[in-house]
Amino acid sequence: MADRRVDAHAAEDGCLRRVMAVPLGILYLPAAGLCYTAWTIRPSGTWDEDAYGAITLFCFLAIVVSVVALVITAAPPAVRRAMGPRWLAPPLVLAAIAVTRWVLGG
Repeated sequence: MADRRVDAHAAEDGCLRRVMAVPLGILYLPAAGLCYTAWTIRPSGTWDEDAYGAITLFCFLAIVVSVVALVITAAPPAVRRAMGPRWLAPPLVLAAIAVTRWVLGG
């Protein structure tokens, strides 16, 4: 009887992991693209306010998308149990990259 419960939870976790991997992957890609764009923008000089504003905007958006992905992964207990701690790393890393760029050049 206990084995059936364990098997049922394992099957539910596997299905939930596959289902949640899609929206999380969809969120990770734009966050990575925003980080890449923020890092590739090069201001022409100290007077180039548009470039600095774009860097700030892209970093802010990357942080927002990363926080949304982090909340989706960590907030619901069933998702947190199914996905595991490995899925917390990408949004944390992407947010750290965005914050670093914002501090250094935004």
